Amino acid sequence: MSADAAEAQDKDWSTGEGEPAPAGDGGERILNQDEIDSLLGFGLSEDDSSSRTGVRAIINSALVSYERLPMLEIVFDRLVRLMTTSLRNFTSDNVEVSLDQITSIRFGDYLNSIPLPAIIAVFRAAQLDNFGLVTVDSNLIYSVVDVLLGGRRGAAATRVEGRPYTTIERVLVTRMIEVVLNDARQAFAPLTEVDFNLDRIETNPRFAAIARPPNAAIVVKLRIDMEDRGGRLELLLPYATLEPIRKMLLQQFMGEKFGRDNIWEGHLASELWATKLEVRAVLDEMKQPLKRMLDLKVGDTLILDAAPDSPVLLKCGSVELSQGRVGRMGHSLAVRVERPINPATQQAVMKLGGKP
Repeated sequence: MSADAAEAQDKDWSTGEGEPAPAGDGGERILNQDEIDSLLGFGLSEDDSSSRTGVRAIINSALVSYERLPMLEIVFDRLVRLMTTSLRNFTSDNVEVSLDQITSIRFGDYLNSIPLPAIIAVFRAAQLDNFGLVTVDSNLIYSVVDVLLGGRRGAAATRVEGRPYTTIERVLVTRMIEVVLNDARQAFAPLTEVDFNLDRIETNPRFAAIARPPNAAIVVKLRIDMEDRGGRLELLLPYATLEPIRKMLLQQFMGEKFGRDNIWEGHLASELWATKLEVRAVLDEMKQPLKRMLDLKVGDTLILDAAPDSPVLLKCGSVELSQGRVGRMGHSLAVRVERPINPATQQAVMKLGGKP
């Protein structure tokens, strides 16, 4: 084979260009690298997880999107406002907190994506009986330490790579995390009372496993800027933590009642209690053939299996209410009730539409 022929063949396999394929080959075209990346979904950056395509989009389609919980975004917007005020008081500096992104991610993928070194705080949601994570990156750690210890403005925070965080750095960051957790409690307060208690501080993601790797979680990425320095803080809440308050997070706005109208409920209740029902006093019941009932004539007598002092049954429809004794009050027949109505019978009567 000549050099020109070999070059032409290589050109056909690498780019799909060159001489047209024979008619018998079906005109197959070789995908280039960009098209393969787009098909597999690996052409995008890791941060742009919301616009994944291809095979990665199919794999991650089982994740529940936070947009199905509209109230979450309102809660986290409230958290941003609270943190802006509390961190200003905490650092005595001009602090700006912004909400970068709210995404859904698998818990195992999140642990693998944490940039090290970092401080990971494990907290417990007492009323929800589950855990969450607060991750503080190294830029924010050094910035907070620099601000709290009186570092000069305009100077870049000094970073020493390859060493663990000192006790002073851990204590100062822990105080900031406690402030953030207190703000999170206030942010959830309009929905439900939740106390976020700091459980422990970790620097290794493997020791911060609070859920199974395939489990879905919500990650809130916050940007904290203190003039010319700052960093990122991430709040992770597994869906298992939010499950007890899922109905509240489905609301479109605070105090939504999902179609319930208290005025209409009160009016309906008052009308039900004022409804009149027919109550029958049954002396006795017997079964007779239909033929005998059709042959009854005026003057025929039916013998009841009841003595004059036998109790009578009080019925509302087919529901037995109580028992009583037949007597007379003035010129009218009366029944004296001798047995209270049990709750089960009362509920059955209320289903009929009123009060006995």
